[in-house]
Amino acid sequence: MTGAGRKSIAAVMAAVLLVCAYPVTARADNDRIDELEEEIRQRKEEKEQTEGKIGESKEELENLQEATEGLKGQLNNLNADLTEVSNNLADLEEKIAAKNEEIEKTQEELEEAKKVEQDQYAAMKKRIQFMYEKQDYVVMEMLFGADNFTELLNRNDYIEQLSQYDREQFEEFKATREEIEEKEAQLQEEKEELDKLKVEVEAEQSRVAGLVSQTSGKISSYQNEISSTEAEMLEYEKQLQEQKNSIEQLQKELAEERRLSQLAAQSAWRDISGISFADGDRYLLANLIYCEAGNQPYEGQLAVGAVVINRVRSAVFPDTVVGVIYQNKQFSPVASGRLALALAEGHATQACYRAADEAMSGATTVGDCLFFRTPIEGLTGIQIGGHIFY
Repeated sequence: MTGAGRKSIAAVMAAVLLVCAYPVTARADNDRIDELEEEIRQRKEEKEQTEGKIGESKEELENLQEATEGLKGQLNNLNADLTEVSNNLADLEEKIAAKNEEIEKTQEELEEAKKVEQDQYAAMKKRIQFMYEKQDYVVMEMLFGADNFTELLNRNDYIEQLSQYDREQFEEFKATREEIEEKEAQLQEEKEELDKLKVEVEAEQSRVAGLVSQTSGKISSYQNEISSTEAEMLEYEKQLQEQKNSIEQLQKELAEERRLSQLAAQSAWRDISGISFADGDRYLLANLIYCEAGNQPYEGQLAVGAVVINRVRSAVFPDTVVGVIYQNKQFSPVASGRLALALAEGHATQACYRAADEAMSGATTVGDCLFFRTPIEGLTGIQIGGHIFY
């Protein structure tokens, strides 16, 4: 076995231990570096704008919370005022009810006084009528019915006292009635004042209740704005994190581009005629082509094979097919296990074998490209099917 063959077998054994490989994701040229730097600058500007929006949202949130707390204080005061006014109204209603009872009682007293006055007046009227109609009899009775002059005088005094009593009683009942009427008028006046005050207190109660409702509505509105602003700020923070992640990823891509640019600048190439292929290289390359471009047109399958051979020719990559394919973090089917499965089951098609043969003979559809991947924004190169080669 040749030295190259032993080197290939050793590389195959070492490659079995590798478990993670990823396709390179950037072009190794200064244009791409410039593009990445510009994109990072733009993303940073967007990040600063988002940070500004978060700051504005926080300030707005603080203002809304401060306003809400102020309104809550007002609401507490208004509720206290409303409670006081309602208590005053209840007190007034009790006073009005008591005043109505007092008026009703006074009216009953007035009716009773009027009745007593009328009864007294009727009795006095009957006595006067009797004396008027029977005055001759009364006079005769007084003159001849008395046993002596003293008795006559006593009878006369009795009649005069009776008349005086009637007059006094009449005047007393009249005064009582007038007093009760005055009391009733005073009570009615006091009730009217209470009714008027009740109307004023009810108006104040309605006003304060309206302010309570209005303030509660404002608090509810501010709380809705707070919720909306908080949701908006959370969305900005999420956007900011995504922008940070994007910038971080772009910076990694930029670092990789710079590394690849340096490698490309230092790269030296061997002629295809100076490369010795080991047993199994064709089978390995055909199955890699199947995994990477089995669903691509033949031109794209050949392009994948050409990239592998170009790396074998380049001084900055391993000098064997096995070394190139199993180099750490270069081809994703290696890490995912798809290549191992394809090798175990022989998935490569005739087209894949044909592409491997042509690539190993020096044929290429992508010149000296060393990398390929699915297209991303800003990446330029030779596009064949679903891949960009650069």
